[in-house]
Amino acid sequence: MENIRFAEELVREFLVFRGFTSTLQAYESELSTEIGRNFQVDKILGLVFSEYIAKYQLDRLVGLFTFFKQCFTSPADTELFSTLVKLELSVLRYYVVNALKSGRQDKVIEFFGESGNYLMQKREDWLPWFAIPYIKNPSFDPQFRVYFSKEWLDTLILSFRNFLSGIFNDTRIPALLRISTEKNTIKSLKNDIKQLNNKLAELQASLEAKEDEISQLRRNDNGAGYGNKNLIGTSTVGAPVEQDMSENYEESSTSSSMIQGFDSRSSCSVKSSTRDGKFHESSQIRHTEEQFLVTEEDFPEVRVGFQETFLGHNSSISQCRFSASGSNIASSSVDGTVRIWTYDSSTPSSKNATIYCGAEVSALSWECRSDRLLLIGTANGGIKAWNADAKRVVCDLNTSRDFPSVLDLKCSPVEPVFVSAAASRRHGSTIFERTGFANLTVWHMKTWKPLTVLPLGEDPPAITSLCFNHNGKILAASATDGMIHMFDMSAGLQITGWPAHDSPVSSVLFGPAETSIFSLGSDGKIFEWSLHNQGQILWSRDCSRFCNPESFNRRMHEIALDSNGKRLLVTSGLVRAPIYQVQGHESGLRTLPHSSSITSVDWHPTLPMYITGSADHSVRVTSIL
Repeated sequence: MENIRFAEELVREFLVFRGFTSTLQAYESELSTEIGRNFQVDKILGLVFSEYIAKYQLDRLVGLFTFFKQCFTSPADTELFSTLVKLELSVLRYYVVNALKSGRQDKVIEFFGESGNYLMQKREDWLPWFAIPYIKNPSFDPQFRVYFSKEWLDTLILSFRNFLSGIFNDTRIPALLRISTEKNTIKSLKNDIKQLNNKLAELQASLEAKEDEISQLRRNDNGAGYGNKNLIGTSTVGAPVEQDMSENYEESSTSSSMIQGFDSRSSCSVKSSTRDGKFHESSQIRHTEEQFLVTEEDFPEVRVGFQETFLGHNSSISQCRFSASGSNIASSSVDGTVRIWTYDSSTPSSKNATIYCGAEVSALSWECRSDRLLLIGTANGGIKAWNADAKRVVCDLNTSRDFPSVLDLKCSPVEPVFVSAAASRRHGSTIFERTGFANLTVWHMKTWKPLTVLPLGEDPPAITSLCFNHNGKILAASATDGMIHMFDMSAGLQITGWPAHDSPVSSVLFGPAETSIFSLGSDGKIFEWSLHNQGQILWSRDCSRFCNPESFNRRMHEIALDSNGKRLLVTSGLVRAPIYQVQGHESGLRTLPHSSSITSVDWHPTLPMYITGSADHSVRVTSIL
């Protein structure tokens, strides 16, 4: 409890320091209601049953459960979330029962008027309850009699008590509420950083020693084998393979993948050690050599349950995305065409459509709560909102003239808003060099008006990828300068950021439990970053074999995480894409081949199924075993 009070004082101090007096007054007012009641179980039970229910404060009752869902559950913990929802529905039933016992039928009718839409999602359980205000003696009705009994109420209170006791002793309590006040925390962190730097220095020395050994091996081979730095890989030792060789390149020998104890993980560790900006003069050459000397093992081919191929496009695929339910798919091509389609013949095809945008489509984002709205971003700054039910464009927006290219769009999973990442244009050979300064705008999806522009500083590098956390309160954004930025959406402010790559970041994703962030750099490195210890790398892979720097000349690569957070799918400059096993003992898998490079990927929201779009104009849905 001391930690909680300390956190409250920190917030007060910050608000006073910034002069946010009105916010401070609202903060003090909210504290007076003590939602959460300092996580004291008996006080929360009294708040629910003696205040909110007894005085018919429905909005506060619903707000309390919303607070619990946001603070103590996540999409990765379906069991806890399901238990909380069942408990919420039981408490709402008692709200109705208490109103009927008190003769307040008006409050019952008001209850169903305000909460009807939410309750109808639980149609099987709640449909009979809509008639209860009009039943003369519901306490004698066999269907409702049990809810009027003292035994049921006692069971409900006991279940609520046990649930609260469990979560308040759980590690799921937000980190802010477990702030340590020990004075030696900073000193301890400095010691940890010092030890880490020493270990990195040892790794650097070891790498240089290995390079000397490799150089000696080359001299012994009279320059044969790996000397040509213009090659992308080797099929056997000394046999050159061209960049577009596809299948033969993928079936390369592992004799070049493990030399003198090197592997892909060690290369990532050494790369991360150079984040202070102090590079050895030969670091760029060393990185080029690693592409040949430190290639990954050949992954086994994925075991397929079924695969469906969609051939409705006439040019290279730029984006492909599953809808919120996973029943519908939106795919786009560089000729400006968007197609909405289904892969399952048993799924209604009523939403199927073709949309012509008049410019290359650079971003697609489905509304997170339904399959009704699809947002489409184009390379000329256009943003279209497509209503899949009405089969028409309901809004046609444009970014400002200063930022004429839309790089990404993301809908909030909770609020009716979306964020657009747009950029200015400039000349360059790669897609990152052709993007200039960044603009992040938050739009309202009912009025279709801009709400705010998120602050990025003066002349910020372009934002390439966006991702919301599960409750829409935090937005992660990756940039062309290698940074990852984190925004508090309720405040509209940047709360933190760190240098994630020594090259532009093309894709960013929250981890399954939202305690980490995945990022893909244009150097082909994938990192999983801890959100508890900023800057700490939890997991890494080098996928430059598939995402070689040359392929970034034409497009940005992207990553996608499956619903369990265990498999990471990456786009590929080859005909197959890698599926990495995250934090597992297995190295990974390979997708079945397209006939050209794989330009876009996505996972089904609930099933072991992924989608791949290709430069061969096809889109494939693959269910894996």
